[in-house]
Amino acid sequence: MRIVFMGTPDFAVPCLRALADNGHDVSAVFTQPDKPKGRGYKMIPTPVKAAAQEYDIPVYQPLSLRKGEDAETSMNILREIAPELIVVVAYGQILPKEILELPKYGCINIHASLLPAYRGAAPIQWSVLNGEKVTGVTSMLMAEGLDTGDMLIKSETEIGEDETASSLHDRLSEIGAKVLIDTVNAIENGTLTAEPQDDALSSYAVRITKEMSALDFGRTAQELHNVIRGITGFTTLDGKRLKVYGSKVIALKNGDSLENGAVADTEKLIVKCGDGMGLMFTEIQPEGKKRMKTEDFLRGKKIETGTVLGI
Repeated sequence: MRIVFMGTPDFAVPCLRALADNGHDVSAVFTQPDKPKGRGYKMIPTPVKAAAQEYDIPVYQPLSLRKGEDAETSMNILREIAPELIVVVAYGQILPKEILELPKYGCINIHASLLPAYRGAAPIQWSVLNGEKVTGVTSMLMAEGLDTGDMLIKSETEIGEDETASSLHDRLSEIGAKVLIDTVNAIENGTLTAEPQDDALSSYAVRITKEMSALDFGRTAQELHNVIRGITGFTTLDGKRLKVYGSKVIALKNGDSLENGAVADTEKLIVKCGDGMGLMFTEIQPEGKKRMKTEDFLRGKKIETGTVLGI
């Protein structure tokens, strides 16, 4: 089966590798254009491009598939390849109708949620932010709507109590690769069954903004723990920004006399939250310094009990 793969970030790489390693004919890869990075603004290939080059797969990087000269050129390339299937994994562009209708078996997408829940751009982060206990990966037939196509194969996984979106991302990318291979094999065997999504059960994972990382200590400890796990939190200590990468919810013994956001335990940096529970910072990055374990930070920083953290 001739396959064209469309993807860009690290999440998509295991899927591309799985196709190539399982002997599928990946005729071309489409990915986003390279971007400058670092002080020298050196052009860096996307993770999918780098992986495709390892397998000597032709790579195309159009600015747009929907308008302009790039779109016309890309369509001509796809017609010439005549793929039987297009696989899309976190590509970052919307496919026009003429591409969706081009392959014999259509276009399939690997989405990092149990659809119809968490359609959209940031399903992994939102599943953690909302304190979900279970998530997974869904393969689906692509339609013109946003993640609205018929569902094909699902695979569930539990979310750990202290698991971060970063570690969940890595696990789901590997699960996605397996779901993809199972889906492609089922297409080849003629055993695939599509299930329409129930729009009444749908939810959307909108893009994450920087403002969402602010730690408002009037909220519950669990909610703030989920913010830190999902997107990284920030607060201020002595007027300087403090990023928080790791935390644990702790029962407070001396919290009644403290205001929200006050440090309740200076040896472990536990802060009182709006529900009377404590949030212990385990990994932080003080302004102008490297990311570090909180215990290392506290060796050189004395904080008084009752010190209030800001936003």
